[in-house]
Amino acid sequence: MKLWVCALDDAAEQARRLRPAGVISLLAPGQAGPILPPPPQGPARLTLRFHDIPAPRPGLVAPDSGVIVSLLKFARRLPPEGALLIHCWLGISRSPAAAFILACALAPEVPELAVARALRRAAPGATPNPLLARLADDHLGRDGRMAEALSRIGEGAEDARGAPFLLDTDRLGGADPAG
Repeated sequence: MKLWVCALDDAAEQARRLRPAGVISLLAPGQAGPILPPPPQGPARLTLRFHDIPAPRPGLVAPDSGVIVSLLKFARRLPPEGALLIHCWLGISRSPAAAFILACALAPEVPELAVARALRRAAPGATPNPLLARLADDHLGRDGRMAEALSRIGEGAEDARGAPFLLDTDRLGGADPAG
């Protein structure tokens, strides 16, 4: 599956250009999403609302295991040869984390570090949300390997807004010689 990631400001244009089978919007509570045509003309959509935080904090909505379940169920309902557009506010943290999670789940034979390195090559400014990675690690039974892989690639280059990028699960490869 082709996982396209972008910022909210790029989502409507990317959806028109890519014609994805689905769009995942990862937004803060109360935040407006992109204007897209409704299904059946437009793509299937999933909107999840939580704050972009690395750990639960009082007064903020943290992602939970239900977010991971929703991401996985939604992606698995789409055609595997299709495109999925994932966006958040800036395209730096929540949406790259979701793409990483989905790539690990959709290509389970590929080591987590290889997926993380592919993400880093595609998105030098991405700093995937660590709480989402830990939740997915637990849900997918990866014994901490997902969170460790993201830790090994480190924070992304400082960027005000992430450029759109592609993480293609069919082109991840099965081995990571540097791993």
